[in-house]
Amino acid sequence: MSDQYVIFSHGQGSGPWGSKITAMAGVARGLGFQVESVDYQGIDNPARRVERLLEVGRELGRPAVLVGSSLGGHVATAASQTLKARGLFLMAPAFYMPGYEQYTPQPAACPVAIVHGWSDDIVPVENSIRWAREHRAALHVVDGGHRLQENIQQINELFAALLRGLEAGSPA
Repeated sequence: MSDQYVIFSHGQGSGPWGSKITAMAGVARGLGFQVESVDYQGIDNPARRVERLLEVGRELGRPAVLVGSSLGGHVATAASQTLKARGLFLMAPAFYMPGYEQYTPQPAACPVAIVHGWSDDIVPVENSIRWAREHRAALHVVDGGHRLQENIQQINELFAALLRGLEAGSPA
């Protein structure tokens, strides 16, 4: 069994094994990664979610690829430095939200890829464009909304590319 891990962080209104995470977990397993998905249901406070992810990451005892959607993207990024993430894959990450701009996290020094929908009505695509520019992250803007349900195949391909790039030692 591989000692490489992917840890998923779901968004505010979803659960640890929604359709996107389930599909992406299949991609990760197919590439030899073990997967973990943190359950944040009932934890509304973002700082407490970060603490929960740090607990899970420390239990694994090795750097992992962190994946997050919406608030989960914020949480994964906030934990990335402490956990020494190997990579970050973020979907519609909740960055620069009104009233919380100062809490937008800094990423670990690792490859970062963002997927965001042009029609996102929760987190403006401009927020990901700004963050990607500031942090030199790979940015993939797709024809989709906040949940990106219609983009799962595209997301899986981009996620697989990030994982393969990490294995080859190249950036995302």
